[in-house]
Amino acid sequence: MLAVQNALWGAGTGAFLAGSVVFYTLYVGLEPVQIGLGLSAAGLVALVGSMPLGHLADVIGGRRAWAVGTAIRALAFAAYPLAAGFWSFLLLMCVQTAAETLSTSGRVVYTAAVVPPENRVRVMAFSRAYLNVGWTLGAGLGAGALALDSRPGLLLLVLVAAAVCAVNAAGVARMPAAEPVAAGPRSGSWQVLRDLPYSAGSVVFGVLWLHAILWNDVLQLWVITRTDVPKPVLGGLVALNTVLAVAFQVRATRGAGSLPGVVRLTRAAALSSAIACPIAAATGLTRGWLTVVLLSLAVTLFTATELWVSAAQWYVQTEIAPPARRGLYSGLDKSVQGVTRLAGPAGLTFLVIQTGGWGWWVIGAGFAACALAVRPVMSWIERTPRTAELSATHSTV
Repeated sequence: MLAVQNALWGAGTGAFLAGSVVFYTLYVGLEPVQIGLGLSAAGLVALVGSMPLGHLADVIGGRRAWAVGTAIRALAFAAYPLAAGFWSFLLLMCVQTAAETLSTSGRVVYTAAVVPPENRVRVMAFSRAYLNVGWTLGAGLGAGALALDSRPGLLLLVLVAAAVCAVNAAGVARMPAAEPVAAGPRSGSWQVLRDLPYSAGSVVFGVLWLHAILWNDVLQLWVITRTDVPKPVLGGLVALNTVLAVAFQVRATRGAGSLPGVVRLTRAAALSSAIACPIAAATGLTRGWLTVVLLSLAVTLFTATELWVSAAQWYVQTEIAPPARRGLYSGLDKSVQGVTRLAGPAGLTFLVIQTGGWGWWVIGAGFAACALAVRPVMSWIERTPRTAELSATHSTV
């Protein structure tokens, strides 16, 4: 049931994202600058709202937060065709982003509550794999709607996304209730920042998630501007990333059942991206098939980072965070990632493109530093008590 609902969540997102920019431009009639402002505002909502909305998911329960957030997303998608201009578009964008943030926190809280500890990371990996499958199918539906090349086709795009999200919300609402978690002392959503060891871990994970910006944005720009590879190769690289993510997400969780395993996986994730960066830099000097092979290797390594860091962070979010505050703690992780998403694209693009390529080595050194930092940070997390609920069975790192 979790896998199916995650697939539906991904399908709704993929269907909309496949043509959202085209919809905003041709249906709503927005200028590129206005779309950029809307996306920036949405990023700010996600950044500021992750912890309060994660805290809300803890208070109202994961299943309810997941269902309510997804239902509001469906309504926002359905309302996009009614947007009369920039301000209504901006409002809907912010509502949609807040709802997505709430539903994401709800998924984490609910999954951790209904799945036994020994299976949590593995089940979350299955769910992520199905989410990726759903996202791909949804993107295909969105592409089909765009192929109609008409206003009715663009309308169909958002209505499909809204319908899938509505079905997802109804399905989540009918899922089995989770056992209530002892609430313990309640505190404000910002109090989690006082947990300095966990915050330090969030920073390490946040830096490692920069690999997603490198792969999704910077590497593709690098390929277009600094290599001799034909543009259609980018499609093959995207397909390679998708296939690897779906095929190996579950297998990548091996060893993620303890803090020592988290250290090993996180270190492997950091070193994988550290190695991928100079390989990507080398493609600016090579030609022909050798460039394609090196790019494929770099994408494989960046994908490995995605799989390993996901598994490691799932364990930390579900087993280290106090059970009654999992939404809040996962919200802190998302807030840190939000900071890197805001600052990362411009900074990484400058380092890679404007320097002519040697910036790849600087970025790789940053990933290598994370590999060195992960053991002392995780040791700090382990020896710092949070609540009486925090299990004393964690092995020594």
